[in-house]
Amino acid sequence: MKTDVVILGAGLTGLSLGFFLKKAGIDFIIIEKEDRTGGVINTVEKDGFIFETGPNTGVLSTPELVELFENLSDSCTLEKADSNANKRYILKNGKWTALPSGLISAIETPLFTFGDKIRILGEPFRKPGKDPDESVAQLVRRRLGKSFLDYAVNPFISGVYAGDPEKLITRYALPKLYALEQDYGSFIKGSIAKSRQKKTELEKKATREVFSAEGGLSNLIKALSEKIGKERIFTGFHNTIVKPWVSGFTVTTGNSEGKILQITASKVVSTIGGFNLPAVLPFVNPEDLEKITRLEYARVVQVSTGYKNWDGMKLDAFGGLVPEKEKRQILGILFPSAIFRGRAPHNGALLSIFLGGTRDPALIDKNDSEITEIVLAEIRKTLYSEKNPDLLVISRYNHAIPQYGKDSGERIESIRKIETSNRGLILAGNIRDGIGMADRVKQAKAIAVLISQKK
Repeated sequence: MKTDVVILGAGLTGLSLGFFLKKAGIDFIIIEKEDRTGGVINTVEKDGFIFETGPNTGVLSTPELVELFENLSDSCTLEKADSNANKRYILKNGKWTALPSGLISAIETPLFTFGDKIRILGEPFRKPGKDPDESVAQLVRRRLGKSFLDYAVNPFISGVYAGDPEKLITRYALPKLYALEQDYGSFIKGSIAKSRQKKTELEKKATREVFSAEGGLSNLIKALSEKIGKERIFTGFHNTIVKPWVSGFTVTTGNSEGKILQITASKVVSTIGGFNLPAVLPFVNPEDLEKITRLEYARVVQVSTGYKNWDGMKLDAFGGLVPEKEKRQILGILFPSAIFRGRAPHNGALLSIFLGGTRDPALIDKNDSEITEIVLAEIRKTLYSEKNPDLLVISRYNHAIPQYGKDSGERIESIRKIETSNRGLILAGNIRDGIGMADRVKQAKAIAVLISQKK
């Protein structure tokens, strides 16, 4: 077979790239090792519940994501989180407290010390940091204080990255936050200045609201796959090997039925995990690849529990996050049935509980009975439900979320070097440019634009 572009991986990045390339009139083929598209995104309907075994939500934070949903509006409907459940709970001393949403609640909250509440008033007048590799924890302690780190940022990082703010580097893990300080001298001054900037109509729609797709995120994947066309997507093909060719690359791959594909293309875009690259790209200098393959990933366990008749505390929030200082065995609990319609029976509840991460990476090795015991004990202690759930599904991910630590600079430089040395090869996916769904779509659009311009 012959095509313009071969895309490795049919997760959100690969499918979004295919969608944008098709709009640009560029021929492509997508190769996926699993038997379905979507990567870790997967929605399951069971016993009256609709739950995710991968990401539960995204944030509507980029114009590219808004554009994608608008282009798919005839086959996939964007669902924004219920405004009545926009609180975020933080566990402190065994009790849930909502994160402040305004000045009055910020003054009254027991989450932060009085000294740090006063300290926030001086944030606009502090000098920007000079260390480009300052960790998230160092930045927050310097500008906001230790209690903000312990009871806002630490649980936030655990909830988003399943990571450690002491190890994540701000300019890679939270680049927008880093830019506020570097460009404007302050988070507060930068936020005010950004809010006053003129925006396009698409940018205005990037409201940073929490979102899913009606009926679950798999409907987004289904819509993308259908728009791309089944004839362009080859699932269940593994042992893929890419080799340089006269005017590009050859990609050889096969499936379990013995079918072998050999594809020639001028460009290859990899969206697969960094740990898979050496086997797929044997021609690349191992020393350059090593800087990518050593990328650390958080190991995460997600447990979906469903109750047909909920007897615990009122679920009137996005969910609850657990700071490391609380010494619990979970990272947090999301309340999907409070956020989105139809996720649980009437008067029921759906929870997504997260465990492990860099806080306790060995927890993923516990058996199902041990994990179930931990989860039910935490639900009893924190949500006050004594019932056994009607649904309980355990999902394990050894490579859940990449950690953008101190080696990120070397990794990005190595990616640049490999791409420069191998014209037409693009290394994408969450090894760079962010981990959220909005980041994946933004990256895909940028690569599609780059390819179409060169063509």
